[in-house]
Amino acid sequence: MSWLAALCLLLLHTEAFKVHLFRGDSLTHEKITERAILNVTAQVCRALARAEGKDFTFPRLTAESVAVACEAPKSSKSFLQTIQLIRTKNKRVDLWYFYSPRYHFDNENFSEGRRIITEGLSVIKASNKKNNFEAARDKLGRILHPLQDFYSHSNWVEMGNNLPNSNLIRSNAVIGEIAAKDRATCRNCIGDDCTNNILEDILRDKILTSGYFGLTKPTGGINKDNLVASHGHLHMKAANLAIAATSELLEDIRGAAGDRPFLQMMGISKGKALCFVIDTTGSMIDDIAAVRTVTSSIINSKVGTEDEPSVYILVPFNDPEFGPLTRTTDPNVFKNAINSLSATGGGDFPEMALSGLQLALTGAPRNSEIFVFTDAPAKDQHLRSTVIALIEQTKSVVNFMITGILGRRRRRQSGDGQQQQLSSRMLPSNAQLYRDLAQASGGLAIEVSKSELLVATSIITESSSSSLVTILQAARSPGKAENFTFMVDESVRNLTVYIIGTFVTLTVISPSGVSQGSADTTGSLITASQSVGNFKTLKLKTQPGLWEIKMMSTNPYIVKVIGESPIDFLFDFLEVSQGPFGDLDVVDNRPRAGVNGSLIVTVTGSDSTTVTEVILVESSGSREVNGSVEALGGGEFLAKFDRIPAEEFVVLVKGQNSNGSSGVLQRQSPTSIKASNLIVTSPDSNSVLVPGIPLSVPFSVMTSGAGGNFRIQATNDQGFTSSFPSSLLLETGGSANGTVNLTAPSTTLSGTDVTLTIEVEAPGSADNNYVVLRFAVLKTVTDFTQPVCEVLSLQSNCSDICSLSMWELSVQVTDGAEGTGVDRVSLRQGNGTMNISSTTGSENITLVSYSSSCCSPDVELLVVDQVGNVASCFYSVRIAASSSPQSATTNSPQSPAAVVSLSTRAVQSIVLCFSITILGLSLTF
Repeated sequence: MSWLAALCLLLLHTEAFKVHLFRGDSLTHEKITERAILNVTAQVCRALARAEGKDFTFPRLTAESVAVACEAPKSSKSFLQTIQLIRTKNKRVDLWYFYSPRYHFDNENFSEGRRIITEGLSVIKASNKKNNFEAARDKLGRILHPLQDFYSHSNWVEMGNNLPNSNLIRSNAVIGEIAAKDRATCRNCIGDDCTNNILEDILRDKILTSGYFGLTKPTGGINKDNLVASHGHLHMKAANLAIAATSELLEDIRGAAGDRPFLQMMGISKGKALCFVIDTTGSMIDDIAAVRTVTSSIINSKVGTEDEPSVYILVPFNDPEFGPLTRTTDPNVFKNAINSLSATGGGDFPEMALSGLQLALTGAPRNSEIFVFTDAPAKDQHLRSTVIALIEQTKSVVNFMITGILGRRRRRQSGDGQQQQLSSRMLPSNAQLYRDLAQASGGLAIEVSKSELLVATSIITESSSSSLVTILQAARSPGKAENFTFMVDESVRNLTVYIIGTFVTLTVISPSGVSQGSADTTGSLITASQSVGNFKTLKLKTQPGLWEIKMMSTNPYIVKVIGESPIDFLFDFLEVSQGPFGDLDVVDNRPRAGVNGSLIVTVTGSDSTTVTEVILVESSGSREVNGSVEALGGGEFLAKFDRIPAEEFVVLVKGQNSNGSSGVLQRQSPTSIKASNLIVTSPDSNSVLVPGIPLSVPFSVMTSGAGGNFRIQATNDQGFTSSFPSSLLLETGGSANGTVNLTAPSTTLSGTDVTLTIEVEAPGSADNNYVVLRFAVLKTVTDFTQPVCEVLSLQSNCSDICSLSMWELSVQVTDGAEGTGVDRVSLRQGNGTMNISSTTGSENITLVSYSSSCCSPDVELLVVDQVGNVASCFYSVRIAASSSPQSATTNSPQSPAAVVSLSTRAVQSIVLCFSITILGLSLTF
């Protein structure tokens, strides 16, 4: 089946769900977006399964069910998180740009609205091409809002159209005839009845108009945003066209990226990211060797399993260099990158550790676990607050593997090539920075000798499980005797306790009352234990119920309880938005301290878990703030708090399974959260950087505390040139505005992703907050035409016994004289063999040959040019009644043995969709 039939069947599938999903409820942008993403993602997984000869049962359209159908059940959390991010970015268009007509196709701003969509589409394709999926998701949410508004704000539906306007996602096509801004298009409604308020000549002549909300004359409007709007009787039709249009845009992105990269953009993959940040100075030879060993172990044991890493990331750092970031899905490429590391140089003792970590935090997916290997303190300690901001914003866990704390002699290369001895003892005060960063992220700072490092890296193998959950984590400095309790539910496996600290003893008590000390090797609760450096692990015999750990130490320690379970949670703080509606919006930085607040919790991995408690627990103490919990449906729960603690805290969630299993479920966020009295915001109106052209990024700062001079610091992970005010003067309870000017070098490649972190610090360093912004670099796009396929020959000797005969096809693919050139040709459909060769010279011709058994008579070539324009070329050989084999070519289509059907089209086209849908009714999903 061609992509066209698949898209039409997708739309039919959407329509089939309409009756019981949509009855009585208006469809918001969030619902429309989620429905389309689930639809298209399931279709992609269906195509991949069939290409591998596997059966595929179309799932229920939920994130959990689609992830399972895609054979990646452990990615349901990241898939759901991606959907939530795209939905949030979509909603924010209303919050930030409600009064900007071009973001909503209002006031006849059709060309301007289309420009937002097509320019954003170019950014998404360029970002995906460089595997910068975070930037692609960010931009996707922004352009879906105007695309969907076209159907609820214009008269496209009233004109009788039953298909999306495909030209909205093409830069060089005609949207339709647009009404002049001074032309009358509507009449006043009669009371509340606006059914026939569009003028007859507008509908007769198919003139596009928009912008009537009843705010000006003529009174009334044609808005279809909800069921009670002026044209609310057409809301469902407009919403379903918006779902179809969103699906069509996603199909275009899919075609440009390829199926598996598209799934990566959506957060669908078998495992979690494996991310290493490695010091490559002269003394790190043993450490790098240990990393090579553990990398090989993970790859050899995980590849082909459901825990195979979704992406491999490597960031080396030295002095004064750091990077580049290597990001790949190919384990062999990652192995080669690790094997190519060499331990040389280093200059003076401190290294660029935080610069390397900053690059990893911005390049890795959210909720990643990052491992930093070093034996030296950080030279770039000024990035401390930037790194903490990125940890909080990405909710990533950072573990430090430190081999310099125990003291040794460090070597570096001298100018004449001779080795020089340097004193290298990393003092405890130097290692404290790493401990603080690890604790803030919910990670561990493991301090061992170089000979012990390989044993300590066992944590990496355990942490590579994509279903790892945190049940409890607490830090005490100074240490003290304290009892900790935690609940283990029936879904938990491989229960493990991590302890960081020296001279720490503890006793574990099971739900049945059995106890065992950490030094006792004969008990029945601890099935395995390991101790190296300051790091100790205890494997426990997993039992559901209430456990207790009695810690006994006066030294600082961290205790962490983890397990494997499909059930986890996502959370975001909410605040009243600055938009015109006063809606709740997700807080991307620190919540406000000392005031009431809200938290939205989403359960992942279970349809039967109910959240019963949400508690804010002090990270280094026992004080708690309990919230009131309200179920919102769909696995989402709203927790409201009387106050947000001023101290650092973690989020503790408890719940109950309603599927008959007993016991309370408990999960904790590993990342610590710090509230603030500062609010830092930026509308991020233009998230595209043109190489060589400065981009002005406005931001605002507001304080609910004392005034004064507030220090400003802006850093970016690519080292691009920037300028910004060093401080802003705020009055008590006041606000001020500033601007960061950011410039990408003229040589920067399209698709490059840059993260800008703007930090604000109150006078006396009493408080701080930040805003983290992502920008994609995009050179001006001038190629808007799809590649073209031209058949050179098509020969067939197909007979009635298809398995005994073959057919062959030869196609010439070009991208035109003004095109950017063909980037990729792939099979969207067909079981034959394809070979590709390219010619040199200005014509830029790609030759494609294809051969197949006559039992597989259809082939669809997907052709993508360098900027992501996509064309689909479909060819089919139909066997006709014949007593002997014949030959068919494009020059002799009358051949009696075979009828040759040729079709070349742009991938966005959905012409004849209804006729194909009718034929497709007999097909089985």
